[in-house]
Amino acid sequence: QGGPGLVLESYRGEADKILSPAAKRLVRINPNHISIASLAFAMLAGLFFTLEPEHFLLLAAVMVGMNGLLDALDGKVARLVAKESKRGDFVDHVIDRYADVVMLAAIAISPYCSIYPGLFAVIGVMLASYMGTQAQALGLRREYRGILGRADRLALLILVPIVQFALIALDASFAMDILGFSLMGWMMIWFGLAGNVTAVQRAHMIWKSLP
Repeated sequence: QGGPGLVLESYRGEADKILSPAAKRLVRINPNHISIASLAFAMLAGLFFTLEPEHFLLLAAVMVGMNGLLDALDGKVARLVAKESKRGDFVDHVIDRYADVVMLAAIAISPYCSIYPGLFAVIGVMLASYMGTQAQALGLRREYRGILGRADRLALLILVPIVQFALIALDASFAMDILGFSLMGWMMIWFGLAGNVTAVQRAHMIWKSLP
């Protein structure tokens, strides 16, 4: 599963209290199918990010939320029905990466962001994820630490589009130009910066853990 983000880590216990009852209701569903459904919602989010008018941003935010919810539930369901496996973990991580790329690439080509901040975000997020899995490749535990975890990223992908929609709906003069970028554009710049910093942090942690 995608590890908790630095900011949202303190709320993990509260989230488990909400997710556990939902997971129990899904025990008859194959966890891999839940993972695949999460990718479908990510693809819908990507589609809505690219569409105009701005009302589609709200739909995109809902789809991101569904992606995050199902991504959190698949592992819990797998544990409840004793179906945890390396194959399931592999499927989950592959789907997470595809979901990340689909959503971020869609924003990069959307009316709310230019291609360069978008590319920067994709590079940062992919490098951070790569460093996390590289720890496993070297025989260590998967590395989730760093300033930008997937949970934090999904939270921003829900919140920022809603705020962007509100600014446009209110006809705010700075809705699409806050020091040269829209709010969505600044979010992507943050993903790029924080993702690369997280990659360096994880690389350092892995280096210190190696014999």
